[in-house]
Amino acid sequence: MNNVRVLVLDDHEVVRRGICDILDRAEGIEVVAEAGTVAQAVRRADAVRPDVVLSDLRLPDGTGLELIAHVRRTLPDCHIIVLTSYDDDEARSAARTAGADMFLPKTAGSQQVVEAVRLAATGKEHGQHIRVRDDEVLGRLTPMERRVVELVGQGLANREIGDELGIAEKTVKNHVTSVLSKMGLQRRTQVVAWATRRHAASFRG
Repeated sequence: MNNVRVLVLDDHEVVRRGICDILDRAEGIEVVAEAGTVAQAVRRADAVRPDVVLSDLRLPDGTGLELIAHVRRTLPDCHIIVLTSYDDDEARSAARTAGADMFLPKTAGSQQVVEAVRLAATGKEHGQHIRVRDDEVLGRLTPMERRVVELVGQGLANREIGDELGIAEKTVKNHVTSVLSKMGLQRRTQVVAWATRRHAASFRG
């Protein structure tokens, strides 16, 4: 059986390399190209003709929607997984309309990423959104990082968080950077959205 050939598009190099490393280590999956912009992804998709494209939506030269549209026109048998954040409901809807097959939150763990690629390659699960349990996300964070997430979710600035926790503002910034990396997010607002959603869910019981 041939390997599932994957193209990864994400402008955040650390995130992109992390995804590529995860997939390259998985049995039956091969990363054949990676890109940091829509233009690169279009050229490389045409050149390598992947089975699966794993794409972020927000890129420096456009959006993942442009790549989805191109792939749908030129590679009808290719399957597309869109990387999303919890606050991207409108973007997910647009991506689904454009032809995305699956949606993967940036808080996904290694196994979820591998399973998503394998499932998308079958072409049988159009429109599925793979969910990651909150306890899996929190399990990646240290106790201090969890407290930082809580305070970020309350809308506090780094200086205010530092005052609350009795640590330097620079230390708070380092914790936020670590949190973003571990959660697979790129922006502070995504942490706020995640914390808000989790808080609302706890009230609903």
